[in-house]
Amino acid sequence: MKYVILIGDGMADEPLKELGGKTPLEAAKTPNLDFLAQNGYCAQARNVPPGVPPGSDVAIMSIFGYDPATEYTGRGPLEAIAKDMRLLPTDLVYRCNLVTVEDGVMADFTAGHIKTEEAQQFIKYIDKKLGSDRKRFVPGVSYRHLLIIKDGNDAVKTTPPHDITGQQIEKYLPQGRGAKIPNDLMKESAKLLIFYELNSKRREKGEKPVTHIWLWGQGRKPNLKKLSDRFELEGAVITAVDLLKGLGRAAGLEVLEVPGVTGFLDTNYAGKVSYGLEALEDKELLIVHVEAPDECGHMGDIEKKIKAIEDFDEKIVGAYLKGLAGQEFRMMVLPDHPTPIRLKTHSAEPVPFVLYDSTKKLASNAASYSEENMKKANPKIFIVKNLIPYLVKEEIL
Repeated sequence: MKYVILIGDGMADEPLKELGGKTPLEAAKTPNLDFLAQNGYCAQARNVPPGVPPGSDVAIMSIFGYDPATEYTGRGPLEAIAKDMRLLPTDLVYRCNLVTVEDGVMADFTAGHIKTEEAQQFIKYIDKKLGSDRKRFVPGVSYRHLLIIKDGNDAVKTTPPHDITGQQIEKYLPQGRGAKIPNDLMKESAKLLIFYELNSKRREKGEKPVTHIWLWGQGRKPNLKKLSDRFELEGAVITAVDLLKGLGRAAGLEVLEVPGVTGFLDTNYAGKVSYGLEALEDKELLIVHVEAPDECGHMGDIEKKIKAIEDFDEKIVGAYLKGLAGQEFRMMVLPDHPTPIRLKTHSAEPVPFVLYDSTKKLASNAASYSEENMKKANPKIFIVKNLIPYLVKEEIL
């Protein structure tokens, strides 16, 4: 038996007047998700524990079968693990975004989805100017990078930049004990980048400049029990996002490096499928993460979010159903959290999920895969960290 988890990041949403009261999931054409809903076990999953900020870090940790309330230490260190970096227990790791701030307002938390090659030049420049023996900037993918501070203070309160799109940044700057270092670095970065030559070129091309670094998601190295030890199976993960890669490594999964994955609409969907199917020839568990619906939700772009959901349905869900046809497999499909168009950021509401078994029809009354239809089909709300044991061992449900 093979086990597959497909994560459509941020797919869930709210009814929108622009869509006649439908959610993007309801408005999108999703024949493959609908097939799963009609033939699988449908319900809702609570991925974000009460009182915990609704981020992909905690929500996807739940999907991996961990308890964020007791095992989560921060987003930054998970992304450092993705780069196979050796962290000391005293190292504090921040996520470092390249962002565009205009007139004191967070205009774009991705700096126009800056390309990786150019972004890395920015980070190397910032590290040269602001780095030291104690502080080191580490290049990542697109706008997503890291800052490692030796013996840093983790009592700082920070805010994800994608939570404050269109808002004045001043009241969201780092606060509390230890906040002076990240605040100083962010302010110094703004001074450095005003006249940086790469920004001049971006402006000439009509692209958004990188005006600041934004530091958030800090934490220290976690200690997670490997999934292979918990369930006696070997697995792999496919994603464009370092957070997922780091969580995969910490969970003992092989991280499959698929060329051309971007975390947006232009990602290499076909590669995510071909690499995954090949991995399943000798592994039992595969987790595939698609970031595009979440990115489009943060942008507040209804049309693009619908497109991202339809791509996920056709190019991931449909392609895996076709590629696994004739085999015995169990598949779980779900978002990690909602990313409502109205909010342009995450929310903590339960998300729709479906469990499908190729060997038998599971009880379901869902007409299609959507937020409301899952509620109608089954009012139960599951704690998502309990779903992996059911997926691979059928221990609950």
